[in-house]
Amino acid sequence: MSVYSKFETELAVRPDDIDLYQHVHSTRYLDYVLAARFDQMERCYGMAMQAFAQRGLGWFMASATIHYRRPLGWGDRMVVRTWIESFTESGCRVMFEIDKLPTAKRVCEGHCDYTLVTLATGRATPLPEDVRLRYSI
Repeated sequence: MSVYSKFETELAVRPDDIDLYQHVHSTRYLDYVLAARFDQMERCYGMAMQAFAQRGLGWFMASATIHYRRPLGWGDRMVVRTWIESFTESGCRVMFEIDKLPTAKRVCEGHCDYTLVTLATGRATPLPEDVRLRYSI
């Protein structure tokens, strides 16, 4: 089994992330993972989302699983940690953890399954070997 690098991005809760119960709405946690991945794709892997778009490719989320542990509130800071767990012919599984700062207490963890698609057709396409190599660090 391959072991891939974990990367971290620090983010802050914004006022518009808060729901009627005065904590972060459940859907925002996926937004945090996506923001972290965009940052990490460029900063850590050296291949930003724009590079995929220039090749006529894009990543579609096929599924997501989140296990919530504790809420985040307005003004909280967090670290979003992500890593690739595995590759498929046309995608990958990205694991994630979100920890509250400065306590480092786990807020949630889970995974997202992504499929690489050709933007012109929206259909799955095999993962190019150079992409697999770049993201296998």
